[in-house]
Amino acid sequence: MTVKERLINTASDLFYQNGYNNTGINEVIEKAKVAKASLYTHFKTKDDLCIAYLEYKEDKFLNALKASLKGKPEGKLQILGLFDHLREVYRKDDFRGNCSSNILAEIPKGNKKIREEVSLHKSNLKNYITELVKKNSDNKHPEKLANKLFLLFEGAQAQSYVEQDSWPIKEAKDMALSLL
Repeated sequence: MTVKERLINTASDLFYQNGYNNTGINEVIEKAKVAKASLYTHFKTKDDLCIAYLEYKEDKFLNALKASLKGKPEGKLQILGLFDHLREVYRKDDFRGNCSSNILAEIPKGNKKIREEVSLHKSNLKNYITELVKKNSDNKHPEKLANKLFLLFEGAQAQSYVEQDSWPIKEAKDMALSLL
């Protein structure tokens, strides 16, 4: 693993578990076992490290979601698989909700750089859901349906973390089924 990868992995664990604002650069350096100069060789600011973290976590999440849905039968079951996958993510011991939403809650409103990164990842997920709907449904308005499924997915993810229970995911899946 390269120094850069160690920094991203370490920051990912710390930012996700402890929060962005509660994690200092010195803690990342110490846990990654790298020199401070190495950090600044790869990332000029903590925000740059945060963007790398978001890219890493969101890419990992979206790739796992895609892999999970490939194993589902085409049609409604593949679309509903979104919520099955979310339930599996929720069951992990380290589940703390959506990393992008968590970061967004911690940064100042004026931090355009991170906000744009979060927006990009949300758009990527919404676009994937749109593709999934187009492929697995004959709905006349696939973009509208995808928007609704995206909102159900995002809401279920957030609320399951708040409630520390999977019932929001089950309810979102039931609502998604009624939309299909």
